[in-house]
Amino acid sequence: MHVNDRLTIPDEEFQWTYARSGGPGGQNVNKVASKAVLRWLATENATLPADVKARLLQQQRHRLVDGGELLLTSQRYRDQDRNREDCLEKLREMVLRAAVPPKVRRPTKPSRGSRQARLKEKKRRSGLKAGRRRPAEED
Repeated sequence: MHVNDRLTIPDEEFQWTYARSGGPGGQNVNKVASKAVLRWLATENATLPADVKARLLQQQRHRLVDGGELLLTSQRYRDQDRNREDCLEKLREMVLRAAVPPKVRRPTKPSRGSRQARLKEKKRRSGLKAGRRRPAEED
């Protein structure tokens, strides 16, 4: 499977099974196994860079079964081949998302003006609330 110009995954790593699909299709649904189920042992893959693989496994941890096997299904279409292509497209999008390294957050401090504005607003609110109180009784 060709992900992009740098990343590919050999088709031999994929295990396909097919099952009866739900949804539209009339009586045909009861006869044809059109739902595609893709199983891919992502932890054993050697073609993806280590950082991409680690991000992929982290991002898709809810799809992992049996120690690193990624499970994808598709029953969007009525025929097996289109559902198979849909599974591959889903996997391709997942790998592309994992290939983008996360942006490094640089800690910043609030500006002097924003600190002053915050304190000014706090003083204003405090004055408003103080004005609602009953005046203190003098002895």
